[in-house]
Amino acid sequence: MTDALQKTPLFDEHVRLGGKMVPFAGFEMPVQYPTGIREEHRAVREAVGVFDVSHMGEFVLRGPGALDLVQRIGVNDTARVEVGGAQYSAMCREDGGVIDDLLVYRYADHIMLVVNASNRAKDMAWVREHSAGLDVDVEDVSDQIALLAVQGPRASAVVGRITDTDLDAIGYYHFAEGRVAGVPATIARTGYTGEDGFELYVDAGDAVTVWRRLLAEGESSGVRPAGLGSRDSLRLEVGYALYGNDLDEEHTALESGLGWIVKLDKGDFVGRDSLAAQKEAGLTRRLAGFRLSERGFPRPGYPLVCDGEVSGEVTSGTLSPTLGVGVGLGYLPVSHAKTGSQVAVRIRDTDHPAVVERPPFYKDGSIRR
Repeated sequence: MTDALQKTPLFDEHVRLGGKMVPFAGFEMPVQYPTGIREEHRAVREAVGVFDVSHMGEFVLRGPGALDLVQRIGVNDTARVEVGGAQYSAMCREDGGVIDDLLVYRYADHIMLVVNASNRAKDMAWVREHSAGLDVDVEDVSDQIALLAVQGPRASAVVGRITDTDLDAIGYYHFAEGRVAGVPATIARTGYTGEDGFELYVDAGDAVTVWRRLLAEGESSGVRPAGLGSRDSLRLEVGYALYGNDLDEEHTALESGLGWIVKLDKGDFVGRDSLAAQKEAGLTRRLAGFRLSERGFPRPGYPLVCDGEVSGEVTSGTLSPTLGVGVGLGYLPVSHAKTGSQVAVRIRDTDHPAVVERPPFYKDGSIRR
């Protein structure tokens, strides 16, 4: 470990529980606990798991120009989001390359952007740069906020024991402001696992209180603290992209499979012209999901082979704990990125056959849409 790494407000809790701490996005984070990644993964699929994701960055935009700023930098149409709504979006360069993917929360008097920890400084500089000429105040509140993700089919039951907020009234990608474990919180029905659940935004000083109450009240429901390892395998089973692996500035939002959030008809935004031109001309490559046809572990960086030729590489891959097969994501020529296409993953100089499949690979999650 190095002193340069940051610690979340729950660092001591992870150590107390035997968490294996590793460097991640500039923080010391738990990759797993003594129960192991597979058990944490299973707990989220069948019961409930609690993740510390306080390393994520949060920016607050206030003022009459807040919405205009989000519309300028984001590819999605946030004007369609009502107060109490959340939205998945992305910020792009002028050439369409993805600077970051993010969540947008629309409060009555401000907008909050939640960005990836590794991109926090870059993103803040980008947001401030594009706020020029707008009546908006931009503040990085990341160090003031802790974020806990409670995920799994029993998440609502566990969170319900420590809040008076009507959780059934919170729809998917919506949020409410209330109290959790006696402290103020934003309770959002969002997540990164393919299961029902909540992301709880609380004051950094209240993180330990909420964490301990969740684990205590959730014990009878099979709750487990969960780390980065299971977070990665869970998100991959449902095909959720990870910035730095599957998304980056060298691939456009359209190539990255984010076309469903790119709203070219909303008006001008950074990168719109390039994305419109690319859509008109047609893509040459696209992020696609694949499933191995035989047992194997498709690790990131392994070559993807089309018609005997290396045509890309695995950007994210795992041996699915739930399905028992290798699944992953990678950029393929559009000719081979269609569902049902036959490709291969080169593992230790041997080509293992795979079939292109549209995620989610795991389709039995408990998400309430």
